[in-house]
Order: sequence, then C-alpha cells, then structure tokens
Amino acid sequence: MTRYKNDSARVAPAAAPLPSDVREAIEAIMGGKPPLVLFTTLARDRRLFFKFFGAGLLDRGHLSIRQREIVIDRVTASCDAEYEWGIHVAVYAEKAGLDDDQIRSLTFGGSDDTCWGDEDRVLIRLCDSLHNSCTVDDGLWHDLAGFYSAEAIIELLMLAGFYRTVSYLANGLELPLEATGRRFSEFAASAYQTCPQQREGE
Repeated sequence: MTRYKNDSARVAPAAAPLPSDVREAIEAIMGGKPPLVLFTTLARDRRLFFKFFGAGLLDRGHLSIRQREIVIDRVTASCDAEYEWGIHVAVYAEKAGLDDDQIRSLTFGGSDDTCWGDEDRVLIRLCDSLHNSCTVDDGLWHDLAGFYSAEAIIELLMLAGFYRTVSYLANGLELPLEATGRRFSEFAASAYQTCPQQREGE
C-alpha cells in the first residue's frame, strides 16, 4: 500500500542539538526511546513543532485507549499513512486490546467484519464517513449517540481530523518508516479471508 521507499524523506530532520524545550517535549512523549523522525522533522520550526504537539489527543479524555486507537488506526490506514499507522499498531494495539484480526480489519476490511461489536463498529463507520464525505449523517450520529456522550463525539471528530493531518505530514514529507513500526504487509496476506465484505466489492 505504501507509496514511498523506506529510506525516503523530502525534508531533513532538524540538526542536533535540538532546543532544550523541544528536546524535553520529545523526551516526555518518547520516554527515553529515540525520537520519531516526524518529531525531529517538525523541530526544524519551533512554532510548527509546538502547534503540532499542542493539538495532540493522547492524554486521558472522554475516550478509552481502545476507542482512540480504533479511530487512529482506521484513519491512518484509510490515508495510506503506513508510517503513523505502523507506530500506533506497534506501541498501542496490545494495550488497546486489538488483536491481529481486528488490526487487519482496520487496515483492509470494514465495519461489518465479524471481529467487531456494535460499539467498535460505529467508530469505524464514523471514520469511513469522515474520510469519504467529511461529514456525519443523522443516522450515524444517532448510532454514535447510543454509545458516546456529546463531548466524546466531539473528541472523536477532533481525533479523526488530527490524524488525517498527521497522515498528510507523513505522506507529504515521505517520512522513512520507523524501524520499530509495524508494516501493512504483515497483515495483508490474510486480508481476504478476514475481511470478505470489502474484498468482494473491490
């Protein structure tokens, strides 16, 4: 699915040493691990870096980690943003209780796949609706409201929009895939067996 090579990048990361406030912000997210190339690339411009970091929604809010990661994985996969998708699957999928069939479904399948319950399924429908039409019809809103508060729905809309922005950055900059990230190809081989609904309609 990916459109760019593993070693490609259109813009070089910021040169070391990074400003102390930028470095501290990255370290707070990475917890001692090497910084992501997305972060060091944005660090070329302090203003843009902190605008991006200020828009993040990985803190404790109205959504569980599972709900959050379903949205992030679906949005980034729909945008073919293997860079960001791979990071989130590697770091958060297990914590979010997402198994391989569910990751495969989020990447290649659809909301009708049998691996989902209704509460998860409506999140996938939301992501697909926003991706395809940039809106939410009354029926989908009604279904969302059956599981989520108004505040949670607002957060879902913001989350989906933010990770579309992240996908634009990853794809537009042609960021090299992180060595620790997962790959679309790890889940593609069995996509037809797991997700027949989408594959039959292609």
